[in-house]
Amino acid sequence: MKRLWLAFGTVIVVSFSILGWIGTRIYQEMPPIPDRVVTREGRVVIGSGEIGQGQNIWQTMGGMEVGSVWGHGSYVAPDWTADSLR
Repeated sequence: MKRLWLAFGTVIVVSFSILGWIGTRIYQEMPPIPDRVVTREGRVVIGSGEIGQGQNIWQTMGGMEVGSVWGHGSYVAPDWTADSLR
């Protein structure tokens, strides 16, 4: 019985170690979020903070729930960009 608990504990420790390592790598390699987007002429297209606001709106509308493992989420998701341009 003691061997089973030792094996169980080892599996748990190794699993959480791998999980922590993967989480650290994801955090370190996350894509940068620009402060603003400008054209070649220097005209501001998206100002400071607008990207974060857009992310918040996307998350509150359930954008995280639309998508798939296969990557065809853009085909099944509503086009919120077109809705906001009306």
